[in-house]
Amino acid sequence: MREVLIERRTEPMGRFSVEIEVANYKDVCRAEEGTLGRDKVRRARIKGLVDTGATNLILPASVATLLGLREKEQVIVRYADNRRALRTEVRDAEVTLLGRSDVFSAIVEPDRSEALIGAIVLEDLDLLVDSKEQTLVPRDPRGITAAIGC
Repeated sequence: MREVLIERRTEPMGRFSVEIEVANYKDVCRAEEGTLGRDKVRRARIKGLVDTGATNLILPASVATLLGLREKEQVIVRYADNRRALRTEVRDAEVTLLGRSDVFSAIVEPDRSEALIGAIVLEDLDLLVDSKEQTLVPRDPRGITAAIGC
């Protein structure tokens, strides 16, 4: 069983809210194949807290249940105050933020009311934090830039 750090710090610096859309990626694929109506794709628009000190995507249990996200594994999470807890990690959460989408695993938190958006999501969507304005901005407005090593 692996251990996941939820939040590295408790001060508010680098934390602000955005709206995100989360969908069940398996539903999205079925809709693209024509075996599920697009109106049947399970999705939710929710408030997300961008936290530059967090690593993963964290979803409220109510959202994971609504979307029917499948369990991947159990993980030990460690909070900023060093508490530890056993949580479920789910797969196939398609996150759309600022017109950019990708599919992520997410840790399910039973008592959260909003998502927590950590560094993995920001890096994969190629979004930068504008700390002064408390917003996200695309690194390149033309699209995601992939860095490829030699």
